[in-house]
Amino acid sequence: MHSDIQEYNEAQAPGDRAICRALAEQIERGLPEAESKVWHAHPVWFLEGNPIVGYSKLKGCVRLLFWSGRSFEEPGLEPEGKFQAAEARYSSADEVDADQLQRWLAESRDVQWDYKNLVRRKGRLERLK
Repeated sequence: MHSDIQEYNEAQAPGDRAICRALAEQIERGLPEAESKVWHAHPVWFLEGNPIVGYSKLKGCVRLLFWSGRSFEEPGLEPEGKFQAAEARYSSADEVDADQLQRWLAESRDVQWDYKNLVRRKGRLERLK
């Protein structure tokens, strides 16, 4: 895990820190080939330069975001924003279902929209896989 992500996690309040650690551990386990870094002030994992999954501290919860999550078959994510992103929100580390998260991570490898080239395509998303 990138040291900036560890610093991000450690900077959180104890309950949120536990959620962030649980998410990071599961993401690292499920996407070991992904590049990780703090991007736009939040931990994000990338495959071939394309953002796949990340999390951020919101008021009252930690949000897990899959950039292509609306296209997943595995249930449990809610639509977020105007593109293909979907999220899950956690207010306790006990709410993180490792099995479900691993299924989302497996699907995230196969279901991807091309966010890497979104600006070049003037806001038009194309499906990669």
